[in-house]
Amino acid sequence: MRGRLLAVFASVTLLAAGCAGGTTPSTPSTTRAPLPAGMNPSAISKQVCQHEAQREIASALGETAVVSTPTWADHLYSCIYRFPTGSFSLSVKELSSRGETDSYFASLAGTMGKARDLEALGQGAFQTTDGSVVVRKDWKVLLVDPAGLPAQFGVPPTSSGAVAVTVTDIILGCWAGD
Repeated sequence: MRGRLLAVFASVTLLAAGCAGGTTPSTPSTTRAPLPAGMNPSAISKQVCQHEAQREIASALGETAVVSTPTWADHLYSCIYRFPTGSFSLSVKELSSRGETDSYFASLAGTMGKARDLEALGQGAFQTTDGSVVVRKDWKVLLVDPAGLPAQFGVPPTSSGAVAVTVTDIILGCWAGD
């Protein structure tokens, strides 16, 4: 089991590197403050449901999904990845300050049941008692909810909780900037 998880993690690391385009910028990057939630979803939020993320996720899981039309309500951007044998949802909550983000992140830990912290993901991450993964980055909170997946999913079969961690890693590999 551990060997299989390491193999999945290694493939995700390679895929995440490809998600950023596989090129090194010719100019130095600059750091800027996160943008507050706006009337429309940010480009970063939209990435979770776009074709590039769909390709990366399909490659890592060995399964291809049909992705629902994304929704945007109350600064929450979300979509559902539907597979022949199950589904998972992705959502990004956009907030307007670090305080709001910290508060929302903590509220999810309380309402969803924090099972364990996850190291090296975003600026804080945890897995819930049902296997969902919650991660904060800048003023956004990503939620990967594998509730619609069977206990074992993908090729090779992996626990739904491990699938949520894999998908989170892929999305974070795609996120750059705001």
